[in-house]
This record gives sequence, C-alpha cells and structure tokens, in this order.
Amino acid sequence: MSKSVAYQEDFHAWIIQSAALIRQGRLSELDLEHIAEELESMGASERRELLNRLQILLMHLLKYQFQPERRGKSWKLTMIHQRTAIERLLKQSPSLKRLLEDQSEILDIYQKAVREAVLETDLGRENFPLECPYTIEEILNDEFWPE
Repeated sequence: MSKSVAYQEDFHAWIIQSAALIRQGRLSELDLEHIAEELESMGASERRELLNRLQILLMHLLKYQFQPERRGKSWKLTMIHQRTAIERLLKQSPSLKRLLEDQSEILDIYQKAVREAVLETDLGRENFPLECPYTIEEILNDEFWPE
C-alpha cells in the first residue's frame, strides 16, 4: 500500500503510523506532502476558530449596546465565554494576534457580526456603526460592556 493510499483510506491509522515513524527516526518513510497539508490545515483551523469566536463576541457586544432592554445574563455569559476562549487560543498560538491587528480583517468580521445582529435584533442596518466602534482591547476586556 502506498503512502498516499494509506492516507486516503484510513486517516486515523495514517496519523498513528506517521507519529510512530517520526518517533523512530524513520523520516524517509514519511508521507511528507500529506503531513505538510495537515499542518497547514491545522493552522487554518486555529485561524477560523479565532475569527468565528470574535464574530460571535462582536455580535453580542452590538446586541448588548443597541438593544439594552433585552440585556440578560446569557449575553454576558456568551461574551465571557468567547473572551476566555479567545484568550486561550492566543496564549496557545500567539502568532494569531496579528489577525487582531489587521484592521481589514476586523472590519470584515465586524460586518458579518452586524449582519447577524440585524437578524437577531430586528433593528435596521442603519442602527449600527459602519465601522467597529470598539477597540480590540475593549473587545477582549472582561470588564468592558458597551453602553
């Protein structure tokens, strides 16, 4: 069975076998192309998780600010949960912080959060700022609750 066939036929077994080959120093037997693909995929997964959590957090910050009559514990709990998860991600993978410094990335995520907030609140798009009204420091600050 060739390396690529093993990868395609039984991913889990391929991972176990690859890890064993690395530990045994049998590097010439590794399926390097698929290993490289999987490493890239892992990095992309971390990036997606950070951006998804940021989007959820921004949507809840917007709902909290623009629908004060509906504020409740569940919104605050969701924001705290997302902030904690983002903090853990950044601690585990500090290089992800560059995404939070990229204003075009923040604007893209913010616009998606606004789209969701519009649907959840029944408020019109015009009720929300065109650009993110919060700094990244505020977004990630457990003590920040927009008024």
